[in-house]
Amino acid sequence: MLRRLCFALILLALHPPLRAQANEDALSNAEVEQLRESAYFPGDRVLVFVKFLDDRSAAIQGLFAHPRRPGREQDAHDLLEQFTSIADELEANLDDYGTRHSDVRKSLPKLLEATDRWSSSLKSPPDDEAYNVSRKLALEAIRDLREDTTEMIASQKSWFAAHPPAKEEKNGPIDIPR
Repeated sequence: MLRRLCFALILLALHPPLRAQANEDALSNAEVEQLRESAYFPGDRVLVFVKFLDDRSAAIQGLFAHPRRPGREQDAHDLLEQFTSIADELEANLDDYGTRHSDVRKSLPKLLEATDRWSSSLKSPPDDEAYNVSRKLALEAIRDLREDTTEMIASQKSWFAAHPPAKEEKNGPIDIPR
């Protein structure tokens, strides 16, 4: 019995992290809280993701803007993996917003502009075996985001042209349910 218990504990310790656990490492507690606060406002949530990806991109550039220090390549690898994880999560949110026809028209052009910025930023560090695969995955995530955003801009434009949102009266009577 003790042997089985030890074997089970070893298996649990060696088990790779699940996808949700991997995303936890990409975001700090403060960033997770920001996402929670913006959960009910899809346009704002997209911009929060853009901010996080801008932060990771700037951190990667910062690693190579200063003189080389030990561990720089591993730090670049880790930041690139965080970038990819956050970009994948943003893409999943965009897919959800697209199927629910959430109005994210104002934030999509900003996201599209940011994809070009991120792409050039991630291509700037020199080649290194320590992070080339992670960089390739991050660039693929950016490409996917760009494609999805371009398609979503067109679909949002046509959807909201056919189904305009109701306009709110600013000085009209307030309807309070009883």
